[in-house]
Amino acid sequence: MNREPNAKIAKADGELQKIISRKRNYDSDDRKVANEIFDDRTLRTLYKLANQGHLDVLNGAISTGKEANVLKGFKDDGSVVAVKIYRIATSDFKKMQYYIAGDPRFNVRSNNKNQLIGSWVNKEFRNLNRLHEAGVNVPEVYASLNNVLVMEFIGDDEGNPYPTAKYAPPHDPEDFYEQLVKQLDKFVNVAKLVHGDLSTYNIINHDEKPVIIDVSQSVVRDHIIANELLERDIKNLVREFSKMGVDTSVEDLTNRIIHD
Repeated sequence: MNREPNAKIAKADGELQKIISRKRNYDSDDRKVANEIFDDRTLRTLYKLANQGHLDVLNGAISTGKEANVLKGFKDDGSVVAVKIYRIATSDFKKMQYYIAGDPRFNVRSNNKNQLIGSWVNKEFRNLNRLHEAGVNVPEVYASLNNVLVMEFIGDDEGNPYPTAKYAPPHDPEDFYEQLVKQLDKFVNVAKLVHGDLSTYNIINHDEKPVIIDVSQSVVRDHIIANELLERDIKNLVREFSKMGVDTSVEDLTNRIIHD
């Protein structure tokens, strides 16, 4: 598995251009995005991951963000993985430093952008592993290298990703919320982490079951900013699920999550 996977992955920038062009007229800004994602360093990283057997070909976007894009990766056996690629050109390095600083698991003193992104991706990898071991519904993570993370694809058998709760609200918000509270309890009190950006944008609706995603910024429970972030997460969830008709409050959710 040396040359063939590499040749397929090298075509990924063209595939992404096709995806973008279906959304709006293709212009120079779109080409810039594709070039920012598939720079030489990223392609070399993808080659290594392909040669290690983590993916064979990239085809199709799952989500597009300011700092990272998540693409579908297909393995030799036809199974699908999610491939998250952080873009060095557009990443918010001050934000990364803010969330990494004070985390005893990392000692990042360098301002080198490549090293900082590598630490950020490793942070998400370790957070996902820690959460998975704690029994939290998160994607299982398979590999991380430089600015690329390979993890479980959350979608149907035909390769369609499940949407987030923001775009596919649960049919039974009360039941979905109760499931989410149990997951958040494990997140905070078993994994000893705080998400830091929890909202329906970062919760996949997997057949009426919540799957929490995007944990790169998540911090350890005893981090200096953990309480501030947890308070923000709680307020976000209460506001969003109250709009869906769930009878909840900041005080109630706080008492259910923060144990004496």
